[in-house]
Amino acid sequence: MTITLTAEPLTAERFAAFGSVIDTRSTDPFPINNGQTERYHRLAVATAEPAPASSADEGQAETIISIFLGQPYSLPAELWMLERHPLGSQAFMPLEQRPWLVVVAPAGEPPAATALRAFIARGDQGVNYAAGVWHHPLIALQAASQFLVVDRDGPGNNCDEAPLEETIVVTTTELP
Repeated sequence: MTITLTAEPLTAERFAAFGSVIDTRSTDPFPINNGQTERYHRLAVATAEPAPASSADEGQAETIISIFLGQPYSLPAELWMLERHPLGSQAFMPLEQRPWLVVVAPAGEPPAATALRAFIARGDQGVNYAAGVWHHPLIALQAASQFLVVDRDGPGNNCDEAPLEETIVVTTTELP
């Protein structure tokens, strides 16, 4: 059985159950540095929990910044797995002005295919997945694309993966 998801435009309201949208259109900036810079403050909050006390890997965690280079998918995109990060949030912000796909499901046990939602993000929108939220790995479109990524590094298992038991295909009516 194949399930087709149609990606809907990414908005803060639609994405709220899964984390936050990083978008400068959502807040008014304020001037800093003697008026030379506009600051869009607190667009998302990164979290990094320590490893559980019962873990042999118990210890200090850090919030890190990385750059990922995502290879482009063709539409419709066939999905194969989901992942989640139980010990911290994970934020993606595109560094190029290209649309990209976001596929998510609620935190908890590995979700049924019917729980997945797909969003089409503009090239100036990022997301911050809340800790434990299931999501598909990065889905770049059109060309190889760089993303600034903020997430947790440190002891403890912070990446669970779950293969999809059904074929999931994502499409969109149009790219922004």
